[in-house]
Amino acid sequence: MTRVLLADDSGIMRKIIIRSLLSLGINEDNISEAGDGESAIAAFSPGGFDLVLTDWNMPKKSGLEVIQAIRQQDAAVPIIMITTEGERRRVLEAIEAGVTDYLVKPFESDALRAKLEKHGC
Repeated sequence: MTRVLLADDSGIMRKIIIRSLLSLGINEDNISEAGDGESAIAAFSPGGFDLVLTDWNMPKKSGLEVIQAIRQQDAAVPIIMITTEGERRRVLEAIEAGVTDYLVKPFESDALRAKLEKHGC
């Protein structure tokens, strides 16, 4: 069963993403939410999650900082950034930080499904 850490400062966006994850067969009990980057970093533990979904723009720590902190602990966990930041420079920054994949908001559930399948989740 896929265990997901979802970091986004927007409660509404977290609900939308969770709805998509549920429609893809992920159990709600296996989804942990973080409302800011600092909480996401604190919630993460190596082996505790099969997937991390993070926004870029969040209070306390950015998604980029979340990626960097997680990569210091776990080089293999898939991290997908779900953000409105779609410009090439930003995507390259995220790749350099260690992001596994990138999804630009707004997105369709099918796009999220494709990303999850691509990374074995």
